Amino acid sequence: VFTGKANCPNYAEAELLADYLQANLPDFRVHKITQHPDKWEQWLHDICEMNGWEHRQSPIIWRELLDHGGKGLLLGGVNDFLEYAQRYYGITSTMLREEMLDIAEENLQAHMEIEKEEEEIKSLIKPLQIWITRASASICYQLVPLLASGEVFGMTTEISIHLLDSDQFKDVLCGIVMEAEDMAFPLLCSISEHTEIDEAFVQADIIIVLDDVLLNHEVQSLENCIREVSEICQVYAPLIEKNAKSGVRVISSGKTFVNLKAMMIMTYGKSIKPENVIAIATPWESAAKAMLARKLNMNAAGVKDVIVWGNITGCNYIDLSHAKLYGYDCAIWGPANFPRPLLNMIYDSEWIHSEFLSAQSSLSSRVCHCVGMLPAHAVATVLRYWYHDSPPGEIISVGILTKGQFCVPEGIVFSMPVRFQNGTWEVMTELEINEMTQEVLGHLAHELIQEKLIALKETKEMHPYGAD
Repeated sequence: VFTGKANCPNYAEAELLADYLQANLPDFRVHKITQHPDKWEQWLHDICEMNGWEHRQSPIIWRELLDHGGKGLLLGGVNDFLEYAQRYYGITSTMLREEMLDIAEENLQAHMEIEKEEEEIKSLIKPLQIWITRASASICYQLVPLLASGEVFGMTTEISIHLLDSDQFKDVLCGIVMEAEDMAFPLLCSISEHTEIDEAFVQADIIIVLDDVLLNHEVQSLENCIREVSEICQVYAPLIEKNAKSGVRVISSGKTFVNLKAMMIMTYGKSIKPENVIAIATPWESAAKAMLARKLNMNAAGVKDVIVWGNITGCNYIDLSHAKLYGYDCAIWGPANFPRPLLNMIYDSEWIHSEFLSAQSSLSSRVCHCVGMLPAHAVATVLRYWYHDSPPGEIISVGILTKGQFCVPEGIVFSMPVRFQNGTWEVMTELEINEMTQEVLGHLAHELIQEKLIALKETKEMHPYGAD
């Protein structure tokens, strides 16, 4: 093995002699490594320290003893190699000093060109930078393996994950980092913990906001919780504008105020593209599908197109009017992709209007008490759809900034049906809704408008729907 400074004439002399020996001796093999002059001293120190050698000049030459597991046997510098070649093969160098200097200059130019090419290649293979806030939450522990597995972004997309939380949770973050590194995911370039808020969201492609303000009426009012959420977003939004990439995608998830978090990030971050900020409703959608599947004694994966309207973690409405069943065992048979309207298959309409509607209030409680698998799977699923499209024709519920769709007031984050296609989402405005649903949407919008007004300090307390 021949290693030296790229511009070293002594390395050039040893290199050419080694090339000659390799061309004329059947069992003589050479491996050459050049180092930039600025990096040579540190590299030499490290290689000598690792192998227990003493050497101070360029080049350094050693033998790899393959029959001893690749252990290195130090030969020395250029004079030691010339003596070795003369003793064992009867060959020496006759190169003039001027030739050595010319070749050394060529070596340096070639080395710099190779370094430039390598940097260009690396710049083309930049991993996705994913930031997760409140990363000590249980959902994060479940989410990291899903993101790193390759199933979300594809088996050729590398990622780097950044875990952000306060200093008191640093040990938790370090534990997640160590476990993720131990699992050696091929697509996980790096994972790191961060507790300094000023360094948050640097070069972020994706930000997953998991911060929760848990409501406890005995401790503080709903209005104070809303103001606390607003203060958190007032810190995050300017940092996203300052540090993240211009096309950053922001996902609001968690157990509380997911619509409000998305709304306030857009409000305080004026340059953040509204179409790139969404709130996750999938956990509530999945819980409703599972409840229906238990009633019908079927697999929940066959229940599709359940819509979650409104305030995802507050007052929402589970709409079954477009829901379909696939693979349901009943009197009507058809192929696997043959859909059946769900409301036609549940003959017990009383169950829909009593038990299911009353059970909706318990869905939020169930979702909020999840240990992390359901919300983590929901975030991963929505990200996969965002990057690789949702299944054709399937309805996905997502909180987005309204523009008057379905007669919902503009300027609030409201959960409604969308499809993901070509890296973006589109509201499925072609869906028809009845008068009762339209009235419910007006009620749901009122709560979100009130939250927004309190967060912006335009009013002090929530006013009931219909109040003057």
